[in-house]
Amino acid sequence: QVQLVESGGGLVQPGGSLRLSCAASGFTFDYYAIGWFRQAPGKEREGVSCISTSDGATYYADSVKGRFTISRDNAKNTVYLQMNSLKPEDTAVYYCAAVYGFLRASCSYEYNYWGQGTQVTVSS
Repeated sequence: QVQLVESGGGLVQPGGSLRLSCAASGFTFDYYAIGWFRQAPGKEREGVSCISTSDGATYYADSVKGRFTISRDNAKNTVYLQMNSLKPEDTAVYYCAAVYGFLRASCSYEYNYWGQGTQVTVSS
């Protein structure tokens, strides 16, 4: 059974940091590119950051570039999103997703598997 389980969300003050984790199971993690997406109330889902299958290449949306860092640990079947200098506009439900193939870093693919999401709220 394919599972992607996000964790690490919560309430943080502006300027603070959070690290999200996405634990994968039920598929061969090494063969999948992984992405982090978010959806705020009343807004469309957007790709935040994505990482390639095998060479560690990364993509960041302009809105998070320089503040967020994506990484993957294939030994642990886990992808992380380190979020620093958080802003109120980063408030959203954050999802991780996986797409099969030896792919470059892009959030534009048709991602096959999705997690349930974790809430991130940035507020004073």
